Amino acid sequence: MEEQDITDVDDLQGFLKGWPVTWVNVDGLADQKIIRHLGKIFDIHDLALEDIVNLHQRPKVEEYDDHIFIVTKMGSIQAPAAHEQVSLFLGKNYVLTFQECPGDAFEPVRERLHSQRGEIRKAGADYLAYALIDAVIDGYFPILEHYGDLVEDAEDAVLLNPGIDLVTHLHSLRRDLFNLRRAIWPQRDMINVLIRDSSPLISESTHVYLRDCYDHTVQLLDLTETYREITAGLFELYLSSVSTKMNEVMKFLTLIATVFIPLGFIAGLYGMNFDPKASPWNMPELGWAWGYPFALALMSAVGLGLVYLFYRRGWLGTRRIHQKDPLNSDGVSGPADGPQL
Repeated sequence: MEEQDITDVDDLQGFLKGWPVTWVNVDGLADQKIIRHLGKIFDIHDLALEDIVNLHQRPKVEEYDDHIFIVTKMGSIQAPAAHEQVSLFLGKNYVLTFQECPGDAFEPVRERLHSQRGEIRKAGADYLAYALIDAVIDGYFPILEHYGDLVEDAEDAVLLNPGIDLVTHLHSLRRDLFNLRRAIWPQRDMINVLIRDSSPLISESTHVYLRDCYDHTVQLLDLTETYREITAGLFELYLSSVSTKMNEVMKFLTLIATVFIPLGFIAGLYGMNFDPKASPWNMPELGWAWGYPFALALMSAVGLGLVYLFYRRGWLGTRRIHQKDPLNSDGVSGPADGPQL
């Protein structure tokens, strides 16, 4: 194996003639002259060259006479919401990849090439293309683990401290998961095309590995859908939590108002200006020496009675209720006797 940084594109002719498999990786798409020059060397169709610089392509597979054009989306744990387009060309003895910027998910493939692990140094260009696609797919698992941690933190926040800022966070989380699903979903169709359509550039042994790559894509979609459903459930849990807190506040205020309603009635009753001298029925308590303590005692008794009634009904908090086990007639809680074997 030989690894080299190329400054002159014409030097690639020697690698293509001297090596059975050549992998050319291009970082950056700004220099259109280099891209067109590479197109002439590898005999790439003009439409495929246009798709390289058009960064809004869906993952897809296009087969030409002597090469296969593959578009995939690569994620990054540093920017989970961003997805970089990677264009891959598979020929008889070469693999040509184009990336938007340096830094990729291909490092595990480079390590396998350096350490001679597995079949990658013994297989052809189709296996190398599979390894690169598989590295792109596996690069989404750390991203989903990151979103899984965010979902767990959001779930704890909804239960412990549901604030208005949490709504914005949940909306952003759900939108990122939707964009992640939109990037992964076409990957499954792209890999399915590689498996379904036979091509002389892809051997039957490589089709087996592509099926494993397809399974990984399905797992990613399942995880993404699971996190999206959990996030949608967190919205409902947030609304339920806020509603529960509001009900507790309204319940507390209602109990206070209920206690003071009869007290206000008693105070209003004895506040009426009736002259007891005009009639013996006009509030004789006003001339009683214990009238004022009696009114206070009556209001205290009514208020405490209402509080005790609310407590007995369980309106002031959760009250443990002990019930007998219906399976045991003696009233002792415990498992019932089962059949003897």
